[in-house]
Amino acid sequence: MAASDATVDEIGAAIAISGHTGDVAFALSHLSSSVARHRRLAMSALARCDSLSNAQLLAALTDPDSAVRHRACQLAASTDIDLTPALNDPEPSVVEVAAWAVGEHATVDNTTRRRLEQLAQSHTDTLVREAAVAALGAIGHPESIEAILAGAIDKPAIRRRAVLALVSYEGREVDSALKRALDDRDWQVRQAAEDVLS
Repeated sequence: MAASDATVDEIGAAIAISGHTGDVAFALSHLSSSVARHRRLAMSALARCDSLSNAQLLAALTDPDSAVRHRACQLAASTDIDLTPALNDPEPSVVEVAAWAVGEHATVDNTTRRRLEQLAQSHTDTLVREAAVAALGAIGHPESIEAILAGAIDKPAIRRRAVLALVSYEGREVDSALKRALDDRDWQVRQAAEDVLS
């Protein structure tokens, strides 16, 4: 390992430790580091110290490094920050965690919810569709039923999420989807349907 790499690693370790020792000033001094890993660690350290502002989180959501954006979405789950822009991120892993985070929010506006519905039905990444369906289930808005029912005939992991999401809904289409899930070729989907219906 080169000396410069060791220095970078040592600084990273010190930033991580600052979150446990309450050294807010040290963490803050690395929030705009030229090293992406340091920015991510500084953000996490500040959050651990309960000193990460919404403005800092919003800035991190537009960071050029996808790992920083990913971590920002995770931390935003416990805030009321609008994550709609993150749901349009070019990196699927960021969109996935943003969808999860939205599902953790107490309230979700219609624009964000509709974007989740689009993701659930048409995103090319399976994990994104799964996270979007799960988030829609957590939100439980009546207009999301179509997207959730579409998930019920998608890949196995998405079908399982969709079945669980249907617990918030009623109607003939819901009954049909749950009945179909009882005979699904994937045992986890069948188990989910049994749990919902029990």
